[in-house]
Amino acid sequence: MQVFILCGNELRSLVPKGCTITALTTIKVLDLHENKLTSLPDDIGQLTSLQVLNAENNQIKALPETVGDLRNLQTLNVKGNCLSELPLSVGCMSSLRTLDLSENSIRKLPKELASVRTLESLTLDASVMNYPPASVCTAGTEEVQRYLCSELGLEYCPPSQYLLPVLENDDGAQSMDCLDGEHVAWQSKFMDYEKRKEQKQLEKLNFEKVLEEKQREQAQLLLLNNSRKEGMLLSVKLEQERVEKGVCEQQRVQEAERQKLLQRVQKAEASIAARISNLLLDNKRQAKSAEILQALEEDRIRMEHLTAITQEESSSLRKRDVAVAMQTMLSESYSIRLLQEASDTRRQNMVSEACKSKETLDKKFEQVLTLQQLDKSKAISQILQEEEMQKAAFEALQLQKDSVHGYIRNQIKLIEAELLQLTKLEVKRRSLDAENLQEALAEQRTALTDMLQQLLKQKDQREMELKEILLELELKSDSTQQNYWMIQYQRLLDAKPLSLRMQEAGVDKELVSLLSKLSAQHYLPLIAHHRITAESLCHMTTKDLSKLGINEVGVQKSLLRWAREQTGSPKMLEAQEAGPSFPSAPQLTPPLTPNTPLTPTAPSPMNGSSTSECVVCMELESQVVFLPCGHVCCCQVCSEALHSCPLCRADISQRVRLYHG
Repeated sequence: MQVFILCGNELRSLVPKGCTITALTTIKVLDLHENKLTSLPDDIGQLTSLQVLNAENNQIKALPETVGDLRNLQTLNVKGNCLSELPLSVGCMSSLRTLDLSENSIRKLPKELASVRTLESLTLDASVMNYPPASVCTAGTEEVQRYLCSELGLEYCPPSQYLLPVLENDDGAQSMDCLDGEHVAWQSKFMDYEKRKEQKQLEKLNFEKVLEEKQREQAQLLLLNNSRKEGMLLSVKLEQERVEKGVCEQQRVQEAERQKLLQRVQKAEASIAARISNLLLDNKRQAKSAEILQALEEDRIRMEHLTAITQEESSSLRKRDVAVAMQTMLSESYSIRLLQEASDTRRQNMVSEACKSKETLDKKFEQVLTLQQLDKSKAISQILQEEEMQKAAFEALQLQKDSVHGYIRNQIKLIEAELLQLTKLEVKRRSLDAENLQEALAEQRTALTDMLQQLLKQKDQREMELKEILLELELKSDSTQQNYWMIQYQRLLDAKPLSLRMQEAGVDKELVSLLSKLSAQHYLPLIAHHRITAESLCHMTTKDLSKLGINEVGVQKSLLRWAREQTGSPKMLEAQEAGPSFPSAPQLTPPLTPNTPLTPTAPSPMNGSSTSECVVCMELESQVVFLPCGHVCCCQVCSEALHSCPLCRADISQRVRLYHG
């Protein structure tokens, strides 16, 4: 055997285990391309008859040194392997004519390659070569051989001058006989191969026909599937457009409703802000304590005058009527106190001791019922006899009639109502995710909370002052005087309001009404003292009113305008020009005093009642103001278990109970 072809397999070794390569010594052609060989046998040099070795496209990393023993090898193809260098024994291959080293990692050729004088074709990756240089390698095989010969100090001779050793062998006749026999064998094999090729060709044509039919059927199915898919996509697209249109319409409606709700919230904010600004302005003006101190001094003087009881008042005492009024006042105050105590006791003991709280409540309500069912004549007679009950009735009436205390109570009610509205507005804004004015609301709530704490302190202080006045009256009272407290009670009942006294003193009724609308009743004593009328106001200027003690610019302009309307005199314009020019400000609220009525605030534009539900139990109304944050968000029962506000998480230092209605 002279030709051994093993191409296109997955061979990893040329010689199996237990075999030797000496069985292949007669081989002249060995084709190993397209395998997975990583090396050639070390004893490959024993193939002395080998002329062609094709090891292309394998994984050979290095050639053995014995490859130089292949003296008759003419063609060596190691293209597409993992070679990084050539062995030095390659210079001993005296018959080598073709050498292919391309697509490897070889960067340097051995100098011994110059000894191969028969080399006619050398193929390598010239652009990446380091030795010889790339410029030499790109010039061709002859230039490479010349360069290597010059490096060894040899003279270069072209390969045509050297006769291959294989041709020198004198084996002509025997080789021809062998070749004829091999030619006949190869020709018969070629005929068999052609027959098998024609059979495979027919099978291929039949397979192509079947494949074409199947492809045609597949194309028809694909077209049908595409048409169905397009129909489904069209229906889905139409349905999606309809759904998107409905969603857009619903979003448009919801956005319109949200805008309306935001507008109502903004109106409510504007209204609350206006009312809060008015309250803050009133509180700043109230800080002018001159009027308050003057009113307190007048109350003290009036209380001192009350201590002097005349004989006429003692004789004209309406004992029966005063006793009835005292009985009513005591029963109402005592009933309210008992109801509040019973309500507080019921809430405090509801969780821990239900049975005991029930007995306590029954006793309290029995006392209330007993007090309500008392015989009126018996109660009146008891009041006439007991001085302590008369004193208690006078104290209750004094607290009710006191203008400063009433003013503080009304201010506290207004601030509590505004805090309730602010809390509702904050809760509403949080549900709408509208946080743009939360800081402004927080500032307003803080200002109102500070005012509320200040008014609570003023209320307690005023109650202490009234108790001190009561003690002074008790010390100044005559122990021999009978019915002392009943006469004082009758005086408080017969006391006339300031506006009625000013009308009796000769002040114009319309002027009194104007000052009441302006909340400037504290100027009535000045007007009554100086006997100011509409005619006298026609000849006065703002400077004249300032000299009299009327310093509010809005009140001055309103008085002068009223006088001009009453008299119809055009001279008022000239009089006003004589004084300093101020912008007309009748809309400003003058400072409040204890004798002036409070201006009622406008209702909030927010729909719904003035109360809000508890944010904890979501059932009862909010009844407690948390200080210092000012939120009104919990009922009485839920607030007792809380230590921090559920809205702002601020610590609770004080609770103020609200009584609606």
